[in-house]
Amino acid sequence: MAHAIRFKETGGPDVLRWEEVVVGDPGPGEVRIRHEAVGLNFADTYFRSGLYPAPLPSGLGVEASGVVQAVGEGVTHVAEGDRATYTGSPLGAYSTERVMPADSLIRLPDGIGFETAAAMTMRGLTSAYLLRRIHPLKAGDTILLTAAAGGVGLIVCQWAKLLGLTVIGTVSTEQKAELARAHGCDHVIRHPRENVAERVRELTDGVGVPVAFDGIGRSTYAASLASLRRRGLLVCFGTASGPVPPIDAMQLAVSGSLFVTRPALADYMADPAERAVLAGELFDHVASGRIAIEINQRYALDDAVRAHRELESGRTTGSSVLVL
Repeated sequence: MAHAIRFKETGGPDVLRWEEVVVGDPGPGEVRIRHEAVGLNFADTYFRSGLYPAPLPSGLGVEASGVVQAVGEGVTHVAEGDRATYTGSPLGAYSTERVMPADSLIRLPDGIGFETAAAMTMRGLTSAYLLRRIHPLKAGDTILLTAAAGGVGLIVCQWAKLLGLTVIGTVSTEQKAELARAHGCDHVIRHPRENVAERVRELTDGVGVPVAFDGIGRSTYAASLASLRRRGLLVCFGTASGPVPPIDAMQLAVSGSLFVTRPALADYMADPAERAVLAGELFDHVASGRIAIEINQRYALDDAVRAHRELESGRTTGSSVLVL
């Protein structure tokens, strides 16, 4: 019998329940996939808490890897027995097996393991569009990266070095500082102990950075904005501390004609051809060893309550996976 983590009401981690579920046959455009590993993402806590709306009762999770068990009518890009990974809606990745839209699946190269795939598909594709699509970064540029020791942060640090970029990263502990440095972060700022904007100005001869990538949100928005050079770009791609405050257009003008964007991964994966390019570049870097995926926490799938508690406490580093 298949099992899944589900919740009937929003709230803390204790609302999550391990339940038996019935998995049917895939319909047109669908596949049935048996999971080998499931990605644990901070966004999962938003659905569970109610910050992101979900129809109740609901499954949870948007990222996993496994083996295709059956395909429905019209599905041609994956076949029964294929290794595959995915990220995206609908919710339900916290399960041993599920039926889902086939369009979400990406065939997984043999050189990449299931746990690695579950730990990197969302984070890796996020890193890919941040560095390869948002802004025309060039070798020699300096970027600011919040949460440099997080799952996205460690990938961005490594990928940025491949592109010849200098990375200024923020972290909350010395342990995380060491981890970020080990993955290519050139300068580490201990936030909130240090003033981020002041340190960035010191490190850039008073100019600031052309792009700041902020995955934390409310608590770091002001500092990230203040770290930009004239006509710089703030990329708000995460809300770990809560959503960013309302944007004051006049503040952007008087601070140097700044730009702010709030991108979503779905909009950089909507075109299958573009998704294939981004995934291909990511898989190539990982399979070759140029980018290492740090899985620093593993939890049993039925231990999702503990996984959410530790994730929300800030005790995790790198990527985390739920294993079956």
